[in-house]
Amino acid sequence: MKFLRQLLGNATQRVFALFFILSAAFVALALPAGLPLNWETAFSVLQNFSTLGPVALGLGLTMLVREFDISFAGMFGLGGCVAVLVGATSPALGIAAAVAVGLLGGAAQGVFMTRLRLSSVAVTLGGLLTFGGIAYVLTGNRNVPLGNLELAMSMNAPILEVFSIRSLVAWALFIVAAVVVGYTRTGRDMIATGSDVQASVLAGVRTEAIIIGVFGASGTLSALAGAMLSYSLSTASPAGLSDVSVPAVAAVILGGASLSGGTGRPLGIAAGVLVLCLLRTGLTTVGVPPYVHELVTGAILLAFAIGDGADLMRRLTDVERFRSFRLRAPGPRSS
Repeated sequence: MKFLRQLLGNATQRVFALFFILSAAFVALALPAGLPLNWETAFSVLQNFSTLGPVALGLGLTMLVREFDISFAGMFGLGGCVAVLVGATSPALGIAAAVAVGLLGGAAQGVFMTRLRLSSVAVTLGGLLTFGGIAYVLTGNRNVPLGNLELAMSMNAPILEVFSIRSLVAWALFIVAAVVVGYTRTGRDMIATGSDVQASVLAGVRTEAIIIGVFGASGTLSALAGAMLSYSLSTASPAGLSDVSVPAVAAVILGGASLSGGTGRPLGIAAGVLVLCLLRTGLTTVGVPPYVHELVTGAILLAFAIGDGADLMRRLTDVERFRSFRLRAPGPRSS
């Protein structure tokens, strides 16, 4: 019981445990049935991770400071379009342009929120529509081909069997974020801002700068993810080439983030993304209908929501205390 309570109390350990349990379950189902389960399967999981991971990381950072960035889907599509339009002759320039657009767009939202004391939901909803509209204007409401198949092949080429340039970049971003949040003053200020803004201000934390920086980082990560996906597919679409909205939110919740702020760490979010990517690839490999993906994901999210409930943790604590009391209580005396 103590182990269960500790596992439920640590979001990162909990989601990593779920990932390994699901991995073992898929292996147990696939091997007896003779289904394909090889390095290509792992490569597919990490390719999905490279698309969803940076977007979920940016969203998770905003939730860490008790805000919520709805605009990530619009910036994801805009970043891809900017990268393809600017990077036709120089891919590096296209990536730089997409990152710059993401940074400026995200930081601008943070400025509006902090200076005008506006809700992040309202501001980023406007950002979602604005970024999407700009993408449609830039592309003329059509898909834009890159025309560089060599670049697309290099972006998708396997490295050490299971990685690619995109997945390595995604993992590098998570590692950098984990170091910043866990071992720097900026990370501590982010956690403090999400836990209690007023107390953080009294303690000298520049909460407005933290919020602006976090939203700048969120825009940057979404734009970079969109740019890398567009390069790998050699095309860009103003609507985005992948639906990241619901999966990103689900991954962040699985990773332990909360709208109450102050919770959720980058490595936990990475594990949440891995769980969703493993579910998508594993269930497809097993051959279940597409709607089962949604049912399984919804069931896991519901289970995590119940596990996060204060009442459940209190009951587990009460049970453990009762068991400890019974073990310490003296037995009946013999006459």
